[in-house]
Amino acid sequence: MAVLKSRRLLSLRKLTRLSPTELAPLIRSAGFHNIKAARLATFLGWLKSRGGFAALNRTPTPELRIQLLACHGIGPETADSILLYALGRLVFVVDAYTRRILSRYGLITGDEPYEHLRRLFESSLPCRPKLYNEYHALLVRLAKMNCRSRPDCDSCPLA
Repeated sequence: MAVLKSRRLLSLRKLTRLSPTELAPLIRSAGFHNIKAARLATFLGWLKSRGGFAALNRTPTPELRIQLLACHGIGPETADSILLYALGRLVFVVDAYTRRILSRYGLITGDEPYEHLRRLFESSLPCRPKLYNEYHALLVRLAKMNCRSRPDCDSCPLA
């Protein structure tokens, strides 16, 4: 995002003008940049064909989630990230970090379906998108700081 912002490319019009080959080096730091560039280009074309974010804002969340999931390269985590972070919708994002933390604390076995975990969070937390955003960000931070592949349990804030 920082690279795209520094080059003043953070607009749908400008991003859709870039080919996946031009986009890939700009998102290199995200990892798997060639695959992500192709998928991002597909999503941007899809977004443009639907009238941009303003049009998406008029679509009810359940319907929009189905449409996002039908877009090539967008799975549940990406769809929910778009809904929560870009559109402020009431959808909790479940990722590998969330699974790792919950598994290590014995709250899940680790093989639960994505939708089961998403509904678990959504039924357990107050219905506020900003809270979902912050809660998910804190899980990501905990996973990156302490609950890594090789955990640092001694300094874990949850200990």
